[in-house]
Amino acid sequence: MEELFVKVDGKEYKVFVEETEEGKILVHCEGDVYEVETKKDAEPSAVERLHKKHATEVGKIEITSPLPGIVYDVKVKEGDEVKQGQSLFTLMAMKMENDITSPRDGVVKEIKVKKDGNVGKGDVLVVIG
Repeated sequence: MEELFVKVDGKEYKVFVEETEEGKILVHCEGDVYEVETKKDAEPSAVERLHKKHATEVGKIEITSPLPGIVYDVKVKEGDEVKQGQSLFTLMAMKMENDITSPRDGVVKEIKVKKDGNVGKGDVLVVIG
């Protein structure tokens, strides 16, 4: 399940996006689940951006910061096995804690940030393989 921040009518929401085995896209927002259809002619890069998967090499993905902030807590170390949805980091931004979770099961290959370090939106936090 991918964690995203979306803005609807000027209000920002933290949502979780998952793709079912049938190819449907489900968006979880504030306790509700919405089934989303994508255009069949959508370019693949648009779908990849929606899922926020940045493949670095086969089987590995980079988890990026959804917003600028300070790394408040690092909850994993290199070599740790992680499960989908497991908390990896806590970012502090605008006096709010933001939980960064793993989009899939895997192994932490490389941690790119340190506790109390500053990050910008889109900065790579961790590589999971």
